[in-house]
Amino acid sequence: MNLLKVTSSPHVKHPDNTRSIMLDVVIALMPAFIWSIYIFGVRALSVTAITVASSVLFEYLYRKLMKKDNTIGDLSAVVTGILLAFNLPVSVPLWLPVIGSFFAIVVVKQLYGGIGKNVVNPALAARVFLFIAYSSEMTSFSKVGEHLPAFQVELSKKVVDIVSTATPLQSLQKGNIPHENLMDLFVGRVSGSFGEISALLLILGGVYLIIRKVITLHIPLAYIGTVAILTFFFPNNMNGLNFCAYELFAGGLMIGAFFMATDYTTSPITAKGRIIYGVGCGLITVFIRYFGYPEGVSFSILIMNLFVWYLDKWTKPQNFGGGKLAKAKE
Repeated sequence: MNLLKVTSSPHVKHPDNTRSIMLDVVIALMPAFIWSIYIFGVRALSVTAITVASSVLFEYLYRKLMKKDNTIGDLSAVVTGILLAFNLPVSVPLWLPVIGSFFAIVVVKQLYGGIGKNVVNPALAARVFLFIAYSSEMTSFSKVGEHLPAFQVELSKKVVDIVSTATPLQSLQKGNIPHENLMDLFVGRVSGSFGEISALLLILGGVYLIIRKVITLHIPLAYIGTVAILTFFFPNNMNGLNFCAYELFAGGLMIGAFFMATDYTTSPITAKGRIIYGVGCGLITVFIRYFGYPEGVSFSILIMNLFVWYLDKWTKPQNFGGGKLAKAKE
């Protein structure tokens, strides 16, 4: 008797596979990565390399230990490592990305069964975990143009010139205009988590993914559009257009909208579900930015991840001949 191996859906033959899709994501992230090295120096490269290497190693070791098929060749661990690194300050101790990688790969991804079965985005969950456990390290940002030692494990305060002024989002939350100008925010000549500083290059990466049909416009457009509308009509004692532009280009909105919220496993599969999901991310982001922590992207996406199953269920297309017609025949 032949036994059939049933894999997770979809069961549609297509030249694209997990590896090719993940490779496209890596390519889309490269402009922002190269820019981060230009702005912050080779340490951005070393932090990313350590995070990616740790993610791949933990996935390999876990699946080896559990005697499961090895999946490091699909590049999903590489993408998780890059995204996690992009959400870190360049000045973090070099042991911190290793802890974050373990949490992302083992705790969030592999303990739930591996790729396609995790409930929330691994990189974002790891970022929030690190923020809670190591808040000082996660909120210490070096100044623009300061190139730190690439392989020094921990940087002393004498080495790192930490930015003491409020971040753009902190200023906006208090109703003040940030000292950074809009063009610097858009291009990426600001302090912050090194992979999310350039809205321009992240948008270009997102456009590449859309052209390659890796993602659709539904989630990014709904997410960014919701944030834009709310911040324009409810400015915090500022000019609506200025406030809206600052809120769009500051923080992690662009990397979240194009690269995090669109994760296949943790986002809806229906077009209607994706729009609702994107709007929900936008609403929660603005709410948190207004009334809670200045940055709400990570938390908003993780919260909406928990509703994906329900959104897919509620927005599932009706089978032909189903619905009212089927009930009438009964």
